Amino acid sequence: MCLNLFINDVGIDLGTANTLIYFKNKGIIFNEPSVIAVDDNSKTIIATGKAAKEMIGRAPEYIKVVRPLQDGVISDFGMTQAMLKDFLRKAIPSKSVFTKTRIVVGVPSGVTEVEKRAVQEVIRQMGARDIFIMEEPMAAAIGSGLQVDHPRGCMVADIGGGTSDIAIISLGGIVTSTSLRIAGDKMDDAIIQYMRKNYSLLIGDKTAEDTKIKIGCVSFDEFEEDQNLSTEVRGRDMVTGLPKTIIITSLDIMKALEEPINAIIDGIKTTLEKAPPEISADIMDSGMVLTGGGALLRGLEKLIAQETGMRVYIGDKPLEAVALGTGMSLTHMENIQKHINNRKKF
Repeated sequence: MCLNLFINDVGIDLGTANTLIYFKNKGIIFNEPSVIAVDDNSKTIIATGKAAKEMIGRAPEYIKVVRPLQDGVISDFGMTQAMLKDFLRKAIPSKSVFTKTRIVVGVPSGVTEVEKRAVQEVIRQMGARDIFIMEEPMAAAIGSGLQVDHPRGCMVADIGGGTSDIAIISLGGIVTSTSLRIAGDKMDDAIIQYMRKNYSLLIGDKTAEDTKIKIGCVSFDEFEEDQNLSTEVRGRDMVTGLPKTIIITSLDIMKALEEPINAIIDGIKTTLEKAPPEISADIMDSGMVLTGGGALLRGLEKLIAQETGMRVYIGDKPLEAVALGTGMSLTHMENIQKHINNRKKF
């Protein structure tokens, strides 16, 4: 009876944009933005997740709204720990005991050993027994249903909030990979700069992100007008200083995202160039899967296919692929050593 109170296996996608928590035999039971709001005077937590994200750009001076993960790694240790504790409190039943737990955490493939230890330390303080660090492209491949243990190579590009991780995988390991700190956040920045330069309009991060999601695209047929969507964007006029509303189209977003998208495509080409010839042949035959929020940009798979000459498709659950992969790896513990980058036992 008491054993039912223990949470044994947990997978965590500690992402720059969102944190997802996977429980064995239950699936993903938590998915919220990686944001925390704290009262700067009393140092108490006001909100985390969705509620905290709504405060970005709107909070008074005494409320500090923080995204404690930047470019896929922990930038504020204390805030990350407080945020994750609150997330786990929401996700785990109040009578459960968070000890003797095995946890797999997804991290970008390009993180340093210091950054890995920072992640481990945050999780260790949650009371976990075993902590496994898994590179995100491997987790994304597993979560997308790719046969990572087979000798036939497969390729995945996970375009998240802070990093774009591209990897070619064979026989349970990453053969070659590229990690770029160019992803969703840099795309939002590009939209903000485009609006400043072309429309003299100041907009915030949230407006840029919402616009990207609503009408964002990187490629479309100019003869198909229904692909060129439009939306209103509200911000502050840089000339008058007054509120201003303009209408922009998908073509504007395509122009704004040209630089970060080209950088990601170059990263994909670089990864392909580093692959052994036999695996390159496998990839050209099987194609590449896209995961992460960036995979949902309209026309991205088509543009990558045009630039590389290979088949590109979007995974079944691109936003959840990393979290699913971390959790699914725990189902077959005998294989996990092949899939993880490092293991540390506490």
